[in-house]
Amino acid sequence: MTPDEARPRRRPGQLEAEILTVLGSAGAPLTPGEVRDRVDPAGGLSYSAVVTTLTRLHERGAVTRERAGRAYRYGALSDPAGLVADRINRLLSAQSDRASVLRRFVSRLSEQDERLLRDLLNEEPDC
Repeated sequence: MTPDEARPRRRPGQLEAEILTVLGSAGAPLTPGEVRDRVDPAGGLSYSAVVTTLTRLHERGAVTRERAGRAYRYGALSDPAGLVADRINRLLSAQSDRASVLRRFVSRLSEQDERLLRDLLNEEPDC
């Protein structure tokens, strides 16, 4: 068995969520190396994968980035739930017939998730 076969592949967005979780709990901005070491202490995650993911998160406004010598330190501005919400919003914004997309989305929710969504829509805004 090769090392790649022994390590299950991450789901799409999973590394971003793991990185945001690490940054959110860190208490201070971290370097990519520090992020990598906290996400995967066993050392199977490449430094370049972390840098690429952090750069994408920064471009989307999910993390802060500050210069620290020759490197950068990153801090969380969002959490994994916020990242998923942003992704859904971007996908929805790209569609001209939003009503059809939302109707199909809701029709595919479990009863529990549909009830939760209805409850959230009926809540008073936090204005």
